[in-house]
Amino acid sequence: MIADALRMADDEALDLVEIAPNADPPVCKIMDYGKYKYEMEQKAKKARKHQTRIEIKEIKFRPKIDKHDYETKKKHVVRFIDSGAKVKVTIMFRGREMVHAERGLAILEKLEADIADIAFVEAKPKLEGRNMFMLVAPSKKDVGKTKPAKADDTAESAEKAPEAAE
Repeated sequence: MIADALRMADDEALDLVEIAPNADPPVCKIMDYGKYKYEMEQKAKKARKHQTRIEIKEIKFRPKIDKHDYETKKKHVVRFIDSGAKVKVTIMFRGREMVHAERGLAILEKLEADIADIAFVEAKPKLEGRNMFMLVAPSKKDVGKTKPAKADDTAESAEKAPEAAE
């Protein structure tokens, strides 16, 4: 039986490939193995290309941050979240600032409240050594939302322009 299959494969200048070795009887197929291997590589390459990668950006705060500096860093966090990335927010303590860890926690809670409409906290604030961490992820419904909105704005302004000309 195996000899017949090998002879048939040789006659067609193809390979005899065992597809399911654990089946009873084992399943074999006559095919061009090089072509099959190439197609599998292409399929795997396409799968890797189309998979989504989640980036983790990091932004660092200090416990004695000024209001304007806080607002600037908050804008960076919002920009990262709008692009679909997760954000690791770190509060760095130096020296005797460790005594007042509640100040760092207050900053993280304030940030959480400020960005609650576009993101959620994936990992609650945690103190590790001299740093306090919190992981923020974008809300599912808001990912990639900002780009189409800009396109709509330009379409609306294009519609208004002819009305102004009349």
